Amino acid sequence: MHPELVKLEQSFGLSVLTKIDDPLLDDYQVSLWIKRDDLLHPIISGNKWRKLKYNLDHALSLGADTLISMGGTYSNHLHALAYTGKILGLKTIGIIRGEKPALLTPTLQDMQNWGMELRFISRTEFRHYRNYRDWQDLPDIKPNEFWLPEGGANHLALKGMAELVNEIDIEYDTLCVACGTGVTLAGLIDAVPGRQSALGFAALKHADFLQPDVKSLLSKNSNNWEIILDYHCGGFANTSLELTSFMHAFTQKTSIPLDPVYTGKMLYGLYDLIAKGYFKPGQRIIALHTGGLQGNRGYA
Repeated sequence: MHPELVKLEQSFGLSVLTKIDDPLLDDYQVSLWIKRDDLLHPIISGNKWRKLKYNLDHALSLGADTLISMGGTYSNHLHALAYTGKILGLKTIGIIRGEKPALLTPTLQDMQNWGMELRFISRTEFRHYRNYRDWQDLPDIKPNEFWLPEGGANHLALKGMAELVNEIDIEYDTLCVACGTGVTLAGLIDAVPGRQSALGFAALKHADFLQPDVKSLLSKNSNNWEIILDYHCGGFANTSLELTSFMHAFTQKTSIPLDPVYTGKMLYGLYDLIAKGYFKPGQRIIALHTGGLQGNRGYA
């Protein structure tokens, strides 16, 4: 690992396991733990760091001084990339979906303040950029540049997610995570032992494509995983009264903050599945808090 990355990671907090006490869990005889990856860092939190870590290590090993990636106007991935680039002294370029807004979102403003060059492109062009998956795939990429696909979703990200699984020191039956690109789930599937399962909750509508996308990332044939498609609440970044009420009640009980795009929907769906008897009595569930709380500023 590059010394600068080692130094950065040494400044991080601890990703602790927190047991949730709730009468509903007692009623259905299941236990729930939250893996608090949001506590790693106030900005490079959760799976953002896990996915970036080995991409950054590879970029630095190649002598790259410029990182290029893509995302939306509240992208957690680009937000983390811009900050990490500033810390490491690397130039960053963000390819942003849609026209430049008259007023930059707080996320975009942060990214610009940290030195990221913002390039706004049409939604059609943005979809085309999703075809470029490997670090050198971007057309006309220069020798000093390193490309990361949307969300950092490539094979280099899987290694960082595997480290997360290795940190879990209690027995469990199911490991749950929210899904955007599916790379976080793929990393968990690759790392969990065969007797345990991984369960993904799609954050967006019409997410059937996640199944083949996740399969394409796996390094082994696995059948101990599933993606739940029913708790997107109307689509990516959409919310509902039920979701926001659940999040408010959960945070009041546990003091654990959630976001309505990923972790909120995952736990909302997980609680609903528990109430429907999806899990057998006696099962222990671990839900991954992937951070990304900065995006809550879009719902202020």
